[in-house]
Amino acid sequence: MTMTTSLAALQAWVDSVAKLTQPENIHWCNGSDAENKRLINEMLRTGDLLELNPKTYPNCYLHRSHPSDVARVEHLTFVCTREQGDAGPNNLWMAPDEAHAKIDALFDGAMQGRTMYVIPYCMGPIESPYARLGVEITDSPYVVVNMRMMTRIGTDALKRIEREGTFVKGLHSTGDLDPEKRFIMHFPEELTIKSVGSGYGGNALLGKKCHALRIASWQARDEGWMAEHMLILGIENPLGEVHYIACAFPSACGKTNLAMLIAPESHKGWRVWTLGDDIAWLHMDEDGKLRAINPEAGYFGVVPGTNEKTNKNAFDMIHGDTIFTNVALTADNEPWWEDKKVGAPAVDWMGRKYDAANGPAAHPNSRFTVAAKRNPAYSTLAEAPRGVPISAIVFGGRRRELAPLVYEARDWNHGVLVGASVASETTAAATGEVGVVRRDPMAMKPFCGYNFADYWAHWLSFGEQSKLLPRIFHVNWFRQDAAGKFLWPGFGENLRVLRWIVDRCEERMGARDAAIGYLPEPGGIDLSGLDISTDTMDALLSVDPSKWQAEMAAVGEYIETFGDRVPAKLKAEHAKILKALNGA
Repeated sequence: MTMTTSLAALQAWVDSVAKLTQPENIHWCNGSDAENKRLINEMLRTGDLLELNPKTYPNCYLHRSHPSDVARVEHLTFVCTREQGDAGPNNLWMAPDEAHAKIDALFDGAMQGRTMYVIPYCMGPIESPYARLGVEITDSPYVVVNMRMMTRIGTDALKRIEREGTFVKGLHSTGDLDPEKRFIMHFPEELTIKSVGSGYGGNALLGKKCHALRIASWQARDEGWMAEHMLILGIENPLGEVHYIACAFPSACGKTNLAMLIAPESHKGWRVWTLGDDIAWLHMDEDGKLRAINPEAGYFGVVPGTNEKTNKNAFDMIHGDTIFTNVALTADNEPWWEDKKVGAPAVDWMGRKYDAANGPAAHPNSRFTVAAKRNPAYSTLAEAPRGVPISAIVFGGRRRELAPLVYEARDWNHGVLVGASVASETTAAATGEVGVVRRDPMAMKPFCGYNFADYWAHWLSFGEQSKLLPRIFHVNWFRQDAAGKFLWPGFGENLRVLRWIVDRCEERMGARDAAIGYLPEPGGIDLSGLDISTDTMDALLSVDPSKWQAEMAAVGEYIETFGDRVPAKLKAEHAKILKALNGA
C-alpha cells in the first residue's frame, strides 16, 4: 500500500532522500499484518530469512548477518554537534557539515534496484503525552519487520506525526556492508540520525539506542525529562501493595533476567511483571513524582545463556513469533545457542556444519526480536499513557569484592554520584581480561547523546524541583569469595533484595549508616528457606574502607576528565564520601 502524507516537511524529506539514494520503489509502511506477511515471504524467497521448525517454533525465523556486521560499532558512532564540548569526551565527535558530507556520499545511489521503505513510528504508547515520534527510511525489509515488533509503526503513528509536526528523522541503508564504509551519525540539534553500511540491530533499528537514548537524551535535557538505559518492573506483595522500580545495569550484569524475574517458591503471593527490559523515559508529573514509560514495544535481547533456569519467561516467549539473528540450528531446524541446555547444534551461525574448532555455534551477540506481549510477565500497563510512578531507581554493576549486595544513597544528590560511579569488572567472555574495571555512569556510556558533565547536571536539577523523587540504590549480585564462588544465589532470589528496597521506600525497615550510604541491618533481608550463613551475609554486606578509598579516588579522577563542566554539587558529594571513608 502506498501512502503519501499531508505533512509538507515529511514529504519534502522523503523526496530529498529518494533523489539522493535513487531507489527503484518507495513503500510507505502501514504496519498491517498483510504487509508484514508479504515482507516475510519476500525475505524467505531471497534467503534473508529461513523458516524454523513450524511445530516447535511457529512463526519463527532465522536471519544471518554478514560476518563483519554482528554488533554495535562504537568506534564508528558519532555525535555531531556544532560545538565539540556539547558532545563531550564520552562521545566521538564530528562537525555536522563534515559528517553530512561524508555519510551522504555513501548514501548517493545506495538504494538503486531496491525498495525504499518509509516507516512512521511512535516510541511509547500511541496516546501517551510522554511518547515521541520518528520516521525511519530504510532499504532493509528485515528492519521493517523488526521495527514493527520494537515500536508502534504505521498509520496511527503517521496521523500523530502529521498532527504534531515534529519527528526524529532516521535514514538507514545497508549499503554494501563494507566495514570501511560504515557510520552511525547522530545530529541531536537537527533531531536526525544517519546510518549506513550495517544491517545489524542497534545500527539499523534506529528507534532503539539511536533514537530512544542518544537523540532522546538530548530531547529530554531540553524538555525537562530523562531518557535512561533502564528496565522497569512492577512488584506486588501478598497484601496487594504495588511498587515500580527502574534499574540501570551495564551489559552482562543480568538486566533482562531481573526485568523478567519470577518470584521463587519461598515467596508465595508475590507477583513480578515486566514493563520494560532496556529503556525508560521518566517524566515528572504535576505532583512532583517521576513516572516512567517504556518507549519500546518489544525485546531485542541477547539469546546465549537463556534457558529455563536463567530466564523462564524469556525462554518461553521466544518459542513463537520470534526473529532470531545469528543463532545456530539443530538437525531438526530449531534455533540453538550456547547454554540453551536442550538440543545440539548441527549448523553454526554462519551456515557451516558445526565444528567446535570454529568457535561458538551461535554468535556470542546473537539476538531474538519478539513483541513484548508474548512475555508471560507482560503487563497492560506498558500501554498506559501516563506510565507508572517510580518508587526506586537502582544502579548495579559486576564487582567481585568491592560493592555490597545492596546499599541506599542518602539523598538524591548522593544518588547521582552513585549513578555516576557505576562500573563493572570485565568477565573472560567479554574481553579475555578478567577484572578490568570499566566505568559506565548510569549504564549510559555508549548511549548518552551529550556531554556527561551536562548530563549529571541535568540529573541534579531534578533534586531542586521535587521532594517526592524516587530513592536511589545500588546492587551487586556478583560478590565472590576468595575461591571465586558467588556468595549470592541471584536470579529469582534477587526478589529478597528488591523487598528490602521497597520496605525502605515505605520506611518500614531501618538501616545502618556506613560511609558509602545505608546498608541493611542484620536480618533486614529475609533469608528464610535459603542456605546462607551469617558469615556469608556479613561478607555480602561488608564495606572495606581502604578498598573504597581507592575506588572513590578513581571515581574522582574519572569525573575530573570531564573538566570544568562537572557540576560543583557532584564534586561536593564526592568530597563528602571521601571524608566519611577517611574517618571510617
